Amino acid sequence: MTGRRLFSADSHVAIQDEMVKANLPTALHGVWDEGMAKYDAIRSEQMAGGSLELEDFVDLDAARHPGYYDAAARLEAMDADGVECEVMYSEFDFTSKVYQVGADHWRECARAFNDTLYEFASVDVKRILITYQLPLIDVDFAAKEVYRLADRGARSIQIPNFPSEFGMPDYHDERYEPLWHAFEETGAVVAHHLSVHRSLWDTFRRDPTPQKGIFTAMPCFPIAETLQWYLLTGILEKHPKLKLVFVEPGLFWMPGYIQMLDRRMHHHYEFPGVKELPSTYWKRQMAATFVHEPEGVDLRHQLGVENVLWSTDFPHPVCNWPDAGEKIVKQFAGVPEDEVHAITWGNGARMYGID
Repeated sequence: MTGRRLFSADSHVAIQDEMVKANLPTALHGVWDEGMAKYDAIRSEQMAGGSLELEDFVDLDAARHPGYYDAAARLEAMDADGVECEVMYSEFDFTSKVYQVGADHWRECARAFNDTLYEFASVDVKRILITYQLPLIDVDFAAKEVYRLADRGARSIQIPNFPSEFGMPDYHDERYEPLWHAFEETGAVVAHHLSVHRSLWDTFRRDPTPQKGIFTAMPCFPIAETLQWYLLTGILEKHPKLKLVFVEPGLFWMPGYIQMLDRRMHHHYEFPGVKELPSTYWKRQMAATFVHEPEGVDLRHQLGVENVLWSTDFPHPVCNWPDAGEKIVKQFAGVPEDEVHAITWGNGARMYGID
């Protein structure tokens, strides 16, 4: 590939417990370890003794690259593929695990985790757009953390897809107003990365296929609930500067789903506070990422060329690393160059405020 600027809207880094504990007072190391052990026990119970590792699918050449753990090495990997900027997500799902830390110390642990992410990004904050994680146990704390992280250059902050799983109200609740104002004022993007809804662990336990092929095809569908909560409750009408990205949702279902929501607006449903069609809010304030989805490229006009973000997804099995340029040429064969540029650079640069 020659001369094309690339913006990857999704990739991953491996954050280890010891890295986080280095940012915690020694007296809290035991608290951290106990919380993580509780989470692991819960997950083991959900999986009923089963397991599912990436090694079950492919030979993980990319995951063995030092850039998975080391920021300087990561920049070298990006340079080799011509990726100028990359939005990165931690494999460590702190927004789920923090609930096991305990009421007395979760705030210190939350700050320590985000400080660890900042240390990774600080090698070059203009190119490594780390995605911070925000537990919502205390919304006032969460709003303050948005401002604290924005002062450090944060452009992407992840919140839970399903707050009700953690005993929190859904996102239309008035208590989230300070949070939405913080996101609007700072310009940080609200990130919703694909995750496993708790109800799917029942599917996991029942799935008889060797690599849990039924289960692994399901996580994209529950995130439709999250999408609707924003589109149909008036959140985006009240907060027109709010920016949201759905990461790895699977583009194949989204255009038809949004069109269906538009049609329902003309039937016998009432959505107080929603003045526009769902597709209007989608096109104005939302975007979705993809890795290798030929059908997603084919559906780009239905979803909105401006609302689609290319990604490497380094270092996951279907990632566009290495040789991203060659893979872009193949995946976008026949697509006009201005649209390729928008999807692989312009949309992400605009959404995340990159010149």
